[in-house]
Amino acid sequence: MRRRRADSTLRSEAGSIALRVRPEKTFHLEEANGIVPRLHVLMERLQRGALRLHEELTGLARETGVELASLAPEELMRQRPAARALMEELDGIVAEIEASGAHLKDVQLGLVDFPAELDGEIVYLCWQFGEPEVAFWHRIEDGFAGRRPLPGPPRPRYLQ
Repeated sequence: MRRRRADSTLRSEAGSIALRVRPEKTFHLEEANGIVPRLHVLMERLQRGALRLHEELTGLARETGVELASLAPEELMRQRPAARALMEELDGIVAEIEASGAHLKDVQLGLVDFPAELDGEIVYLCWQFGEPEVAFWHRIEDGFAGRRPLPGPPRPRYLQ
């Protein structure tokens, strides 16, 4: 119990430090929006690939009688070597997104955040797959639940 509490405390403290550290790259809105067309293509490929990977894992779980949650990707690659190419493709997509300086937050929801500065505070500009542009932001500690429209002239409404 003591070890678990210490780990939890360390993670909590590390998280609060990370919130105060300036990210390597910060984006201006125009720069983030310039990446959106490529993100749209990448996210579509990533979501389709993730769905195929899930189907492979589900099939293997059914065949082996093992619970889906307990199957490791390594086991999938051992049992179905063709899955390695799919996993490498997905890793490459994630790496491309991250190399841009953006942060992939959720594959299923298609969430990508861009570190930015707003009124002197480091925040995330927030884009969701299907949105034509970055139109929201949130404080780092608030996450997607804290999404707010960007200040400025009204933009078209998007699903949140």
